[in-house]
Amino acid sequence: MSQSVTSLDVTEAEKGPKRQFSLRFRVAMLAAACVAGVVALAALGAYWTVRDNLYQQVDDSLVTRAQAAVKTPPVQSRLRSIPGAFLTSSDLQIGVLYASNDIAYPTDGSPPPTGKDELAVAQGSADYSIRTDVKTDTRVIALPAGDGQAMVLAQSLGPTKQTLNELSVVLFLIGGAGILVAALAGTAVARTGLRPVERLTSATERVARTGDLRPIPVSGDDELARLTHSFNTMLGTVAESQERQRQLVADAGHELRTPLTSLRTNLELLLSASRSGAPSLSERDRADIEEDIRGQLDELTQLIGDLVELARQDEPRAEFERVELIEVVERALDRARRRAGEIEFDVALQPWVLTGDSSSLERAVLNLLDNAVKFSPEGTAVRLRMYPLGDGTAVIEVADSGPGIADDDLPKVFDRFYRSSEARTLPGSGLGLAIVKQAAERHGGAAYAARGLEGGAVMTIRLPGAPG
Repeated sequence: MSQSVTSLDVTEAEKGPKRQFSLRFRVAMLAAACVAGVVALAALGAYWTVRDNLYQQVDDSLVTRAQAAVKTPPVQSRLRSIPGAFLTSSDLQIGVLYASNDIAYPTDGSPPPTGKDELAVAQGSADYSIRTDVKTDTRVIALPAGDGQAMVLAQSLGPTKQTLNELSVVLFLIGGAGILVAALAGTAVARTGLRPVERLTSATERVARTGDLRPIPVSGDDELARLTHSFNTMLGTVAESQERQRQLVADAGHELRTPLTSLRTNLELLLSASRSGAPSLSERDRADIEEDIRGQLDELTQLIGDLVELARQDEPRAEFERVELIEVVERALDRARRRAGEIEFDVALQPWVLTGDSSSLERAVLNLLDNAVKFSPEGTAVRLRMYPLGDGTAVIEVADSGPGIADDDLPKVFDRFYRSSEARTLPGSGLGLAIVKQAAERHGGAAYAARGLEGGAVMTIRLPGAPG
C-alpha cells in the first residue's frame, strides 16, 4: 500500500503544478463569454418572438379563410351542391364534416385530418376548434357550417417550420461571428489595457533582481496610471530610506572613528607601560589616561544609544496611543533636573492631548532640555513653556541662556551628526536634535530653532492635538 502511495506521489510531482491561464486570456474569454450569453439570450428571444408571430399569422389566416368559406354560397357540380370554397382552396385541405362523421372534400384534393374536436363542432357541442395535427404536421380549424355540419380547413406547417429553421441558422451564424469578434476584441483590449500592468510587473521583477529603484514611466490618468504613480511613490520612499540608511552608516562610521582611535591609543599606552622593561607611567598620567578612556566610553555609549533610538523611530508603528503631553513633559523634566546641577528650570505648562508614542516624545523633550542645560552657564535658568497656538497645534518651547546659535548654523542644527563650532568642545553625539526632529515629524509636527531676543537659543516642537 505504501509503495502505491509513493508511486502516486511521484507521478503527481512529475506532472508539476497545474497550468494557470494568463490574465489576458481570462479577460478575452470573459468578454467572449459575456457576449455569448447576450447573443444567446437575444437570439433565443428573437427566435421565439418570430415563431409565435408566424404561428399566430397561420392561425389568423386559417380563421379568416374558414369564416369566408362558411359564408361562400354553394355551387352545383354534376347535379350535386358543394360549398363554393372548394373551388378556391388549392393551397389548403378543406372539407365539410357531418355529424355522422362523414366528410365531403374536393375530388382532386385530400380530406383534412379530423378528430373528436372537429366532430364536436359538427355535432354542435363546441363553437369551434383549432389544433395542430402531429401526424400530418398541419394546423386544423373547424367552424360550424350549418345544422350538423362543420367547415374544416387544414394548412401545412412545413413552410413555417422551414422559415424558422432558416432563421435559426442565420441567428447561429451571426451569434458565432459576434462571439468570435468579441473574443478578438477582448484580446486586443486586454493586450492594450494590461500593458501598464506588464510594465509594472517587469519593473517589480527588475527591482527584485537588481535593486534598481528608478521610477516607471507613466502615461494616462486611469486606475492603472494611478497604480503606477503609487508604485513610483513607494519606490521613491524605499530609495529615500536606503539613502538615509547609507548616510547614517557613513556618518556613524565617521563619528565612531575619533573616539575609537583615541581609545586605541590610550589602551596601547597602558599596555606598553605594563610590559617588562618599558618606562612606567606616573600615577598622574595613568589617572589622566583612565579618565580619558572613561569619557570616550561614555561618548561611545551615548552615540550607540542615539543610533539605536534613531533606528527605532524609523520603524513603522501599527498604532499610537492617547498621550497626555503635560505628563510626558513633566517626566522628561524630572530626569533633566537630576543631571542639571545648579541650572534651574522656569516652567509653565498647559494641558495638551494627542495620539502618539509617549516614550518617543519624552526622549525628544529630554534631548531639548539636556541641550539647553549643556549650553547654559552655571546659576542661570532654562525656560520651558508649553501652550496651544489656537490652530489645532501646540508648541513645546525650550530656551537657554547660552551663546545662542549662529545664523549659518540655524538651518543645520537638526541634521544628523551636525555640531556647531561651539558644541564640538562639549560632550555629545550630534544626534540629539536629529532625534527631536524625527519624533516631531513622526507625530505630524515639526521642530524649529531660533535665537532668543535676550540671547541664547530657542528650540521649539510643534505638535497637532487638542486641549486636555
